[in-house]
Amino acid sequence: MLEARNITKSYTLPGQQAIPILRGINLLIGEGEMVTIVGASGSGKTTLLNVLGTLDTPDSGEILFDKEQLFRDKKYTLSPKALAKFRNQKIGFVFQFHHLLSDFTAIENVAMPEFIATGKLPPAKKRAAELLESLGLSERLDHLPSELSGGEQQRVAIARALMNRPKLVLADEPSGNLDSKNSRMLYELMAKLSKERKTSFIIVTHNEEYAALSDRCLHMQDGLLHAGFEAVM
Repeated sequence: MLEARNITKSYTLPGQQAIPILRGINLLIGEGEMVTIVGASGSGKTTLLNVLGTLDTPDSGEILFDKEQLFRDKKYTLSPKALAKFRNQKIGFVFQFHHLLSDFTAIENVAMPEFIATGKLPPAKKRAAELLESLGLSERLDHLPSELSGGEQQRVAIARALMNRPKLVLADEPSGNLDSKNSRMLYELMAKLSKERKTSFIIVTHNEEYAALSDRCLHMQDGLLHAGFEAVM
């Protein structure tokens, strides 16, 4: 479903030499596969996630999405406008700090991606309600983020990520602000969704216990990916 070939990325600070972050990443993700990436801070995990999500541009390499070339010859094959549309329709994002809109209710936050894509609010809110109900939030539709617990906020964020039926969801430390009980529930939920909806998940985490709930775990060190372990469930 997603293939990255020899992806490199460096950052250059004023007056300094380039600092290599990704040193030649090769990654293959299957449809409906849940893959976790673990590693120390500064190993390049978040940079890789941003590159795979087209939020950042690699220096070299290739990215294929559903066998279609997305990045090659040091540039994206889509225009900036087309790339933004691609992200909206094909990729969902879940972040550590939720990034929910504070003045919008749960249902409004979840409906936003489809509303942006179509300009039609009623059908977007209908699907948002169905998603939230499927994640156990039927009684929280009209609550603001400040009225939700941390675990509930992150479930709202997952519902929003799934709103446009993406092929891929990228999650960056999604349980970083949750307690152990809610963290495990969150990973179990993502594992369930990946199989039921045939949605691929790539999750960056520091916690190898929860990483073991995925289909495959990879270790990142010094800008390179190494084989980790298979799922224990």
